[in-house]
Amino acid sequence: MSDTMLAAVYHGPNDLRVEERAVPAITPDEVLLKVVNSSICGTDLRILHGGHRKYADGTIRIPGHELVGDIAAIGGNVRGLAVGQRVFVAPNMGCGHCRPCITGNNNLCASYDAFGITIDGAFAEYMRIPAAALLQGNLLPLEPGVDPAAAAMVEPFACVLRGQNAVSVSVGDVVVVVGAGPIGIMHLLLARLRGASRVIVSEMVAERREQALRFGADMAVPPDDLRDVVQQAAHGDGADVILVAAPAHKAQEDAVHIAAIGGRINFFGGLPKEHSTINLDSNIVHYKELIVTGTTACSTGDCRQAAAIVNSGRLDLSPLISARYPLKDAVQAFAAAEDRRSLKVVLQP
Repeated sequence: MSDTMLAAVYHGPNDLRVEERAVPAITPDEVLLKVVNSSICGTDLRILHGGHRKYADGTIRIPGHELVGDIAAIGGNVRGLAVGQRVFVAPNMGCGHCRPCITGNNNLCASYDAFGITIDGAFAEYMRIPAAALLQGNLLPLEPGVDPAAAAMVEPFACVLRGQNAVSVSVGDVVVVVGAGPIGIMHLLLARLRGASRVIVSEMVAERREQALRFGADMAVPPDDLRDVVQQAAHGDGADVILVAAPAHKAQEDAVHIAAIGGRINFFGGLPKEHSTINLDSNIVHYKELIVTGTTACSTGDCRQAAAIVNSGRLDLSPLISARYPLKDAVQAFAAAEDRRSLKVVLQP
């Protein structure tokens, strides 16, 4: 193994450089991972444009938190892992002792670390796995035959799973998914797997509506048509579950109007911080006895559940991959990921 590696490194807003870096050194309590696949998500795009609070002015860091790798070296004190083993890496590490951490919600820890967010991540040939990640169970073995590029998407899929668990998507539900980007498509696929009787997708972009239909949506409609379509599809009862997977104020406000009595709503997509308030008719929440929830990111427990589903072969995420790029073309890959026609763009070191 060479002493140097290729990495895509953030040097400031809109300044991503593919350059040579030293292969990370590990301590006896750590692991060195050879990255097999890493995928680009909306958070990475926000990082690139200087919009992430963990990337302060002057930060130089390797992004990337959706990844699969092979264990390349193991510290002398590490047990239970083997060189050559293929793993998915859950990205978040909590402090381990606060209330969110001890209740299994390390994604809500105020003092968290995360690959590609606070420490160097996966847009590199190798990455260091610190002791905290090993102790917290962040390395999850993958079954042979699972497409590593698809398995790299376990992290966003785990976020989707957390959102659907919060509103108990169940057999027979009429489910509305707002937004047909990669997250919306994952919501669609998971809702079908969980037994939804109908999945209706709301999306502004015609090409993405067509894409949603190809992925199995029963209907894909523009936002202005959603209320009428839901009423017809649900025979006037409204939707049992609404998953707002787009950062849209009106979509959040309208969710209560299309919900059935006893409906469950998840605000999955966050709104811009400078304009994060909506006008919500609380009387509708009151008289319909609605449940309105929000979820953010995913815990390591969510990742374990998501990895189990992917390992089982019950849900194949491979069709979401729009393009695969070598690491040396990371800048072009980021440009492709910003194209609204793409779903997931993957780097293959």
